[in-house]
Amino acid sequence: MNEDRAHLYACFPNRISRILLLASADVLGANGHSAVLTTARLPHLIGNYPPPDFEKGLTFAEVGRLSQAIEDIYGVSGGQRLLRQAGRESFKYWMEGFGGAISVADVALRLLPPVLRVRIGIEVLAEIFNRYSGQQVTLGEGRDSFFFTLEACGFCSERHSDEPSCSFPVGILEESLFWVSRGRHFVVEETTCIACGDPVCTLCIDRIPLDHAS
Repeated sequence: MNEDRAHLYACFPNRISRILLLASADVLGANGHSAVLTTARLPHLIGNYPPPDFEKGLTFAEVGRLSQAIEDIYGVSGGQRLLRQAGRESFKYWMEGFGGAISVADVALRLLPPVLRVRIGIEVLAEIFNRYSGQQVTLGEGRDSFFFTLEACGFCSERHSDEPSCSFPVGILEESLFWVSRGRHFVVEETTCIACGDPVCTLCIDRIPLDHAS
């Protein structure tokens, strides 16, 4: 298969597809979610979410259409705000679906200093993405930031945008770090995006929380 088109056939498993749909429904409400699914040419999913298994679910291209549909209906700024909120809302479903891996991390985190908790939390999320989501995540670290890089991104697949558009994983990271740090808020910003023509999607995470005591 041509590598340039291979991502069109990449899939999230049903379990993650279900998480994406449940979280977006929580934020959009039943009517809004139905409108989005219809606009994204996925009306068969209205009230009919995939089971929580690991069979092939939504393709990356279908998830990209969902994001585009939210922007089309609510505007670019409003749509990205809703996607970010949905990412944060999804954390409780990630806990339900992947609680084993997260709970192991929680035990290891309790006695560690905050910066190590954050690093391990990011590593656990990257491992879940790499093992189950069909995406390719690499991690990096700078003086002031951690970098969560999606080399194959299922959130902006087949999209073209003038600004970064992967707000859903930004929200996932924000809520994950809030949980792993026991209630601290971290700035997470997408600095490069495949939808903008960049080679990768890069999420930059500040090492120091917003509410850090000076």
